Amino acid sequence: MKTRILFYAMALVVMPFVTRSQNVSTRTNEFQVDFSDPKKLVTSVIPVINWITPTAESNYAGEAKYKIKFEIESSTPLKNISIIIKENPTSSSRGMLNIEPSTEAEKHKSVVEKNLTLMDGNNVVEIVAENMDGVKTVSQRTIRVGTASLADATKLDRTDYAILFTTNDYDNWPDLVNPVNDGRMIADELKNIYGYKVEVVEGGSQQEILKKLREYAEKKYKPLDQLFIFFAGHGQFDQTFGEGFVVTKESQLNDEAKTTYLSHNRLRSIVNNIPCDHIFLAMDVCFGGTFDQAIAHRGLDEEVYKEASQAEMVTRKLTYKTRRYLTSGGKEYVPDGRPGMNSPFARKFLEALRSRGGKDMILSLGEINTYVETLKPQPRAGEFGDNAPGSDFVFVGK
Repeated sequence: MKTRILFYAMALVVMPFVTRSQNVSTRTNEFQVDFSDPKKLVTSVIPVINWITPTAESNYAGEAKYKIKFEIESSTPLKNISIIIKENPTSSSRGMLNIEPSTEAEKHKSVVEKNLTLMDGNNVVEIVAENMDGVKTVSQRTIRVGTASLADATKLDRTDYAILFTTNDYDNWPDLVNPVNDGRMIADELKNIYGYKVEVVEGGSQQEILKKLREYAEKKYKPLDQLFIFFAGHGQFDQTFGEGFVVTKESQLNDEAKTTYLSHNRLRSIVNNIPCDHIFLAMDVCFGGTFDQAIAHRGLDEEVYKEASQAEMVTRKLTYKTRRYLTSGGKEYVPDGRPGMNSPFARKFLEALRSRGGKDMILSLGEINTYVETLKPQPRAGEFGDNAPGSDFVFVGK
């Protein structure tokens, strides 16, 4: 009987944690529970730690001064917050800072921002949040300090994915000559120069495209992972609906309801909800610029990190959630190009990829923009969904 009571108490503690952790950015939350008084556990809710800075589990810094910021939420009042610095997750503490929430509001929700002085090499910053029932949540971030500890960006714990949807032959629309070839050439560059895991869907129906996007929406991604999505083929804008569409293989020419088309609104929502922090969507289709309902051309500011290592630059650029797009035109038709010669947009995009980003081997969105901005019609670039200010997407040469 005693064992059953204890198991029931544990279940009551764990369930709130599992439910609430769905929206927690950290992936290192663990909890520690004192089971000496099971009665307390019936009403206890485990504290939740949300990292604001840094978001990635592994980070690189050129200087010893490092700012951290995190938020702790707890239905059961917080008793104590500890910041512990270690050399590795299992070693003894190098230093500790204890914070006791002073107000009732802080006991339920505390935002902590601290400037730390770290040592050269490996530093594990551990946050421990304990509530009044003695239930603790633990979360860690690793920060490597100094140029000697900065690994090459290709060795960071990250994976780059790409899906390319291209269509030449249509059941009801006029056939095109270049999208499939453009997609294959871009796929080769992504694999050979940048080490992307690439999938190409050629001549996909709406069902096949959505099925593939669902596949990627169900993947598990690490904080520094990236996803590049590319469309090449026909596009259309419906003046009555005020919306743009991707024309899929089976799309009907006279489909007034547009049920055989993939709408930009639906595509925007699906892509935004893929649980990858860094997504870049490029569309070489007619009326692709209507993906942004305002047809706005937002400048892509390029940060320059002259003294930063490649790894540090990548982790800095991928600090914020990314939802960016680039289309080959606005609310207009765009040229397919001569057979076998690539579309004008794909040609410039390939030029950008083959540049490898210059000396630092990192090609950013700002650099891609310099290649395509002279095209006619003018390509459109911007953000959508949950994009965070200062976000970027990078192609890292091998």
